[in-house]
Amino acid sequence: MTSSPSSIARLGQSLTGEVIAPGDDAYELARRVWNARYSDRRPAIIVRPASGADVAASIRFARYSELEIAVRSGAHSNSGHSTTDGGLVIDMSAMRGVTVDPSARVARVNGGALLGELDVAAQAHGLVCPVGVIGHTGVAGLTLGGGIGRLQRNFGLTIDNLIAVELVTADGRKVRASATEEPELFWGMRGAGHNFGVATAFEFGLHPFDGILHRGVQIYPASQAHEVWSMVRDAAPRLADAVSMGMVIGRGVPAADYPAAVAGRPIVIVGYSHSGASDAVERDTAPLRAGPKPVFASEKGAEYLEVQTANDLAMGWGHRSIIESAYADDLRPATIDALVELAARAPDGATFSATVHGGAIARVADDAMAYTGRNAGFDLSADSDWDDAGQDELNVGWVREVMATVAPDLTLGRYLNGLCEYGPEQTRQIYGDAKLPRLAALKRAWDPDNVFRRNHNIAT
Repeated sequence: MTSSPSSIARLGQSLTGEVIAPGDDAYELARRVWNARYSDRRPAIIVRPASGADVAASIRFARYSELEIAVRSGAHSNSGHSTTDGGLVIDMSAMRGVTVDPSARVARVNGGALLGELDVAAQAHGLVCPVGVIGHTGVAGLTLGGGIGRLQRNFGLTIDNLIAVELVTADGRKVRASATEEPELFWGMRGAGHNFGVATAFEFGLHPFDGILHRGVQIYPASQAHEVWSMVRDAAPRLADAVSMGMVIGRGVPAADYPAAVAGRPIVIVGYSHSGASDAVERDTAPLRAGPKPVFASEKGAEYLEVQTANDLAMGWGHRSIIESAYADDLRPATIDALVELAARAPDGATFSATVHGGAIARVADDAMAYTGRNAGFDLSADSDWDDAGQDELNVGWVREVMATVAPDLTLGRYLNGLCEYGPEQTRQIYGDAKLPRLAALKRAWDPDNVFRRNHNIAT
């Protein structure tokens, strides 16, 4: 069954929010998503609900009309799940807004809010919630997949700070899930939440934070990659929680941005952020200066809000992007060698990174929620950004080759927000065999007809 102009008109009349269909003046702009690789998708209907009741009505309409549902908050889905061909998009962008109770240290965040809204609202009271690194990312999508960023070693994953989530389920019910209300659903929402409904609001616990990040960067020629990795690997378990740190292997491009000794060549970068007291920075980051001498090094303090939006323009809408992520405890010497070779022929904008886990992330039991992999030492990722569709095969192929190279080093779990490819095998890798039966039971209880399938889908 498909929707007719008359049925779309009736849907529009029944909602407080907006309904956009092909041919409407707003349609071409409304169907855009952040990742231009999915810019060819043409939904049959785009709904911008203004309330939970609008969300419920949209779900009922889609089910009656047999339309696939895609849900978007910031439209940043790396795998294109925030749009659909010929289906119905529930675009939450009209349901933005964040309110903060500073005495309780709690933020209430509407389902269409962006990270930048939460950052600004919390910092107005000297508080923070650990979120992602691009201000125009949607809070909902980031949270339901876990939530990794700059402050997580200090304050935990975004889902570790989630107090409650309100959602509309496949049968149109409005449900609140927390540790005491539908606790089993709450377990599943924290890491697999895209499978169980449309999130309309969140409550997060907040942490005191003075808003200053001390940031450092050290650049090395790729000939020192083994020594640098040894430094990073050995430092990781000893790092203070306040230190967020990662190592990047790539090329020094554009050449004008790098020292002449490494410009245009394979390089290794160690970058870190310190979210603690300024008088502890030198002591806490000393393990990151225990290796070879870099060709360039800098350190400076910066306003957290400025850092959080520093890459918003560079990572703006309209570029083509791929990212694939996985977890590991170490990288074999042969892997390091292969990554350096891959860096030598990496497309412009393509990099490999290994970011330290641990700290507060690892102090939550891995079975406490659906998210899997918090015991891993490192979050690995290969990614690339480009503009020319003719370069798709080059960039996608490079990322896949990198992930094949690190495959022998991988441990349990994959970060679903950092995955472009999806299917049953990817879902199994994300959650592991031990959690899939529990997730399947939740799916049967809350979405037996698999209404919410534009995601890393849980099979029933």
